[in-house]
Amino acid sequence: MLVRDAMSTVVLTIGPHHTLRQAAALMSARRVGAAVVHDPDAGGIGILTERDILNSVGLGQDPDTERTQDHTTTDVVFAAPGWTLEEAARSMTHGGFRHLVVLDRGDVTGVVSVRDIIRCWAPDRQQVPV
Repeated sequence: MLVRDAMSTVVLTIGPHHTLRQAAALMSARRVGAAVVHDPDAGGIGILTERDILNSVGLGQDPDTERTQDHTTTDVVFAAPGWTLEEAARSMTHGGFRHLVVLDRGDVTGVVSVRDIIRCWAPDRQQVPV
């Protein structure tokens, strides 16, 4: 199975000047654990995850004043839609992260998460007789 078969194609994209509270509200509303951060001034794509927000709050920082640009991972590892799920899982394990931004010809086309991979690898839920 390939990344294109597992990835979410509806990607939450936010800007670098959103507050962490705004980012968290958008992520919660979309029920996603990561947002792609597009910073046209910096010329790149980053990723903000629920863990980044949690770490900031855990440090006592104010989510109403902290900006996504200060908590975004910018050295992002990208996946290609044609990668196997094994390649994606290996990359996540090696890098210690749970989300990969998927690029196709330089454009963001999706995000694949550990949960997406598990959903593809796990057998369908079956009724267990009692």
